[in-house]
Amino acid sequence: MPSYQQFRLPDVGEGLTEADIVTWQVAVGDAVTVNQTLCEIETAKSVVELPSPFAGVVHELLTPEGATVEVGTPIISIDVDPGGAAAVDDGGTSAAGESEGSGSVLVGYGTKASASGRRPRRAAAPTAAMPAGPADVAAPSTSATPAGSAATAAQAATAAAPAVAPEPATAGDPSGNFRQAAADESSPTLSTSAAPPRRSGRVLAKPPVRKLAKDLGLDLDAVAGTGPGGIITRDDVERYRDKSEPGSLATYAGDEEPWLAGGLVTPDGRRTRVPAKSVRKRTAEAMVHSAFTAPHVTVFHTIDVTRTMKLVERLKQDRDFADVRVTPLLITMRALISAVRRNPEVNASWEDETKEIVYKHYINLGIAAATPRGLVVPNIKDAHRLSLHELAVALGELTDTARAGRTQPADMADGTITITNVGVFGIDTGTPILNPGESAILAFGAIRQQPWVHKGKIKPRWVTQLALSVDHRLVDGGLAAKVLADVARVLEDPAQVLVWG
Repeated sequence: MPSYQQFRLPDVGEGLTEADIVTWQVAVGDAVTVNQTLCEIETAKSVVELPSPFAGVVHELLTPEGATVEVGTPIISIDVDPGGAAAVDDGGTSAAGESEGSGSVLVGYGTKASASGRRPRRAAAPTAAMPAGPADVAAPSTSATPAGSAATAAQAATAAAPAVAPEPATAGDPSGNFRQAAADESSPTLSTSAAPPRRSGRVLAKPPVRKLAKDLGLDLDAVAGTGPGGIITRDDVERYRDKSEPGSLATYAGDEEPWLAGGLVTPDGRRTRVPAKSVRKRTAEAMVHSAFTAPHVTVFHTIDVTRTMKLVERLKQDRDFADVRVTPLLITMRALISAVRRNPEVNASWEDETKEIVYKHYINLGIAAATPRGLVVPNIKDAHRLSLHELAVALGELTDTARAGRTQPADMADGTITITNVGVFGIDTGTPILNPGESAILAFGAIRQQPWVHKGKIKPRWVTQLALSVDHRLVDGGLAAKVLADVARVLEDPAQVLVWG
């Protein structure tokens, strides 16, 4: 007897309440094993792979790609007993449906819907004319229904009927890939006066085609399918895009820009409204909270870093550093760690609830990283314990993980002080906003050759600007100045680290 288990969206860490379904790694009809990746979800902090808690066959994907769902919401149904047959009771409710209502639920995911709230299962339509695609696999067969059950006569009538192409499934069809209601809520539409009328049935399209339409900001309801059985193909989506693309007055094509994906284009093509999600939304909330709760003070310093640049070139030729990338940022990290060791009061945070200052006896060094998903600030745990080479390895791993969108919530938790390298964008410096829960952030500007007075003569030297923002509730101007001056001394003469130990 088939037994369907629903997997509910878990809280992947730190009390997150919702997440976006980024990509499904399985399709209806796929066999899955325990701990096999089902999908990727994007939370307010990172992209996380969700493993399957069950082994069996995928019965239904309950949430489409791109949808935002709350923790505890069922996202997939898995038949954990695919070899069984569905028994139907006198009331027309399947035994599988009864077990679903009373089955086990993962701790903390909430309770399942009551039997009265369940959707009735519908007999599977004939599949002779339906293409066997990964997104449209029929529900498990019920041909083994016991003799004398209410389904026997219906199955006999179905077997005798001529094979015809099935009509598109309705929103309540459990054999479909997604519920149409969910797709309608999550899929933004592209306004166009030439759009054909919307279909009333479920859209037939495979996951790659659905993802293409989502990336282009198109509504699949408005696309006419030319594939077998009315299925929408990639060519159908691309033809509709070319036909309905608005005449934008801007210098870019909205559908080609990733930062406009998922947006709603106005009829005149002059604006695109994109919902703030995940990292961007979280960053906005955190920065507003930080800017308006912690009184920021910023101090600046322009310095000669010629000796640092020479050290970088020398380390690049050192075979002990051949396996890592050496940049001026690496030396800046070491300089800031030394400055914090000499001025430990800056390594602290303010707690509003208790009106206490929490001093931290470790350095989790955050590195602000710009990614396609927005700004993230992972940190290197216990950076004060690492050698220069170990710091270089940790920086490389942190950067690669962030760019791939794989930074985990734990990697961004419990930071103590941060560096933002605005110099990579050619910017001299800025007034950085504190990462919430920290009391200082260092902005490291672009390094340029400029005329500089050196040993009484004007010479071309490598020069950069530093800016240190601090929480003035617990870090006064004098302490901020001492920390920034210590960072500058190391960058001006890296050998100073040996003197300080």
